[in-house]
Amino acid sequence: MIGVFDSGIGGLTLLKEMMHTLPNESFLYYADTENVPYSYKTTEQIKEFVEKAVVFLRTEGCKAIVIACNTATNVAIEYLREKYDFPIIAIQPAVKVAFDNNSGNKRILACATPVTLRSDRFENLINSLDINHLIDKLPLPKLVEYAEKEIFDGPEVLKYLKEEFSKFDLEKFKFVVLGCTHFTYYEDFIRANFPNLIPIDGNEGTARHLYNTLFTLNLLKSDEKGTLKFIESGKYVVDEGRFWRYLEK
Repeated sequence: MIGVFDSGIGGLTLLKEMMHTLPNESFLYYADTENVPYSYKTTEQIKEFVEKAVVFLRTEGCKAIVIACNTATNVAIEYLREKYDFPIIAIQPAVKVAFDNNSGNKRILACATPVTLRSDRFENLINSLDINHLIDKLPLPKLVEYAEKEIFDGPEVLKYLKEEFSKFDLEKFKFVVLGCTHFTYYEDFIRANFPNLIPIDGNEGTARHLYNTLFTLNLLKSDEKGTLKFIESGKYVVDEGRFWRYLEK
C-alpha cells in the first residue's frame, strides 16, 4: 500500500495519475482537512502536520509515502528523509519541464502558494537550473480556497486570475507552472481564458518517479487490482463520495 498526503483535496489530481501509472497498487489518501489551507500556516506548524500524517500512514502499513503537496514538500521533505528510512516521494513545481520545452526563450510564470515560492528549496531548484532570469513568481493562495469549496470556474475565479495575471505582460510568457496540486483543477479553465499560456504540473513526473523507485526497490505489485481508502486528519472517511467526485473530475 502507498500512502499519499495532501493538505486537502489537491493531491487527488496526483493520485489519479499514480493510479493510472500503477494500477495494481493500493493507495491510502490522507487529506489534512482540519488544517487546510497551509498557505497561512507557519513552517513549524506545517512540519508538525506533515510528520503526523506520515507517521499515521506508515503505521497503517504503507510501504512508501508520496507528499502530494508542494507546500509540504518545500517545508518538510529534507527533515522527513533524514529522520525516516522508508521511501518518501515528493512532488515539486515542474519548472524544469517548462524550461526544457521553452522554445523561443519565453518567460515562465511559476504559480504556487506563498510558502512554496519563498522557500529555500524552491530557490535552490531555480538556481540549479540557472533560470532565474526567466522565472517570475506569482502566489495564488485563493485557488486553494476555491478548490476546497468546489468552485472550479465561473466569474469569481476568472476575476481573481485576471487580477493576478494582470501584474505581468502575458505576451512574454509561454508556460505557467502550477506548483500546487490544487491548481491542477484549473488547467482547462486557464487554457480557455488565457490561450497564450500553457499550464503544466508535476503530476506525471512524480507518478513516474514513484514507479521507478518501487521498481528499483523491488516493491511493485503486479498480480491484483489495487484498492483505495481515504483519511481526513487521522480518521478514516465513511462517506467517500466527495473524494470520488474530486478524483473523477
